[in-house]
Amino acid sequence: MTAPPTAAEPDDVPQERPSGSGPPTAEPGEAAETPGPDETVTAHRTAGVHRAVETLEAERASGDDEAGEGGTGDGDGASGEGAPGEGAGASPAPQRRSRRRRWARRLGVTAVVLLVAVTSFSFAYNAATAGRAREPAGLEFVQAGDVRTRYLRWGAQGSPIVLVHGAAESADTWEAVAGRLAAGHRVFALDLTGWGYSERRGPYDVVHQAEQLLGFLDAMGLDHVTLVGHSSGAGVIAEAALRAPSRAAGLVMLDGDALDTGAGAGADGLRFALRDPYRTTLLRLAIRSDWVIRTIYESQCGPACPRLDRAGVDRWRRPFQVAGAERALWSMRGVIGLPAYRVAALSGLPARKAVVFGAGDDVFSRAAPYETARRLNAPPPVIIPGARHLSLVSHPRQVADALAAVAR
Repeated sequence: MTAPPTAAEPDDVPQERPSGSGPPTAEPGEAAETPGPDETVTAHRTAGVHRAVETLEAERASGDDEAGEGGTGDGDGASGEGAPGEGAGASPAPQRRSRRRRWARRLGVTAVVLLVAVTSFSFAYNAATAGRAREPAGLEFVQAGDVRTRYLRWGAQGSPIVLVHGAAESADTWEAVAGRLAAGHRVFALDLTGWGYSERRGPYDVVHQAEQLLGFLDAMGLDHVTLVGHSSGAGVIAEAALRAPSRAAGLVMLDGDALDTGAGAGADGLRFALRDPYRTTLLRLAIRSDWVIRTIYESQCGPACPRLDRAGVDRWRRPFQVAGAERALWSMRGVIGLPAYRVAALSGLPARKAVVFGAGDDVFSRAAPYETARRLNAPPPVIIPGARHLSLVSHPRQVADALAAVAR
């Protein structure tokens, strides 16, 4: 028989095991105490919670895309190797700065590569398109001041009318209007220097172009002329009339106010912002595109204008492709015009005056026609319904009637 168990003496009470010292070991001669099922599950759950906490702390310290850097020993926050929580207190700010620096370097390298590629393309394209167009055959020229000037003329009798185009235009722009005036007037249109097929000779400003216009009157033997200026051409006829008031029998400003704050404002900034070779590339790409030319033409002319065929596109394109055209373009002022006080001085001239605008002209404000008429001391402006900025192309009959009323 086995003796009944006796109460343990105080000295025989097992000592409490220090925390984390591992499972209890049996004393010599005693059987090892086996934990029960509930204690085993609890221990496993506690260990799992500790490992999960350590993993979350490691991930928070290193960031989602930098997991393991500055964390536990082998970079795996859940492995338990290395000191738990090592790096959990590290600040993410230096890592964010490091990522920003890496992205900045990548963007910088990309920008340099793109710049080199664009520049290489630009030089290659400019070299491939360096050939210049020839002037059309049969053009008429006259020496007007210091400029060899191309011109057109219609009609053989009647009082003279001289037509002055605006920016990016030429004498050809007046063809439909001039043909209607030719029955009762001698009509002339010239290419201002810098545009069309006249000699490119700077400076390309209102004073030089007005001198060219007066030189043209001398060369053609014209006096007591009705001067008509379209858009920026209004500034040219204004300057010419102020310089030689006795030569101007009439002044008509068509879709233009003659001010130096009008059409083209802001072009100087664009000219200085774009430098070669890029601006030459962009210009040639635009000029060689039928779609670009037709789009600009239609936006300024409106639905009443005839659609440009291949010959019509070439008529607008070719003046930009002749020798010296690009160099002249980059040398021009953005606005050809006069200060308001100079334009107001025209009010004292005895010449007949008129202001004609398209009702839908979006280059100038709706108040511009009325302000211009008041400034010139002219009758109320003639407003052409349905016309835009190129009223001389879209509504030639109405424009011709308004001009004939002044050139009577």
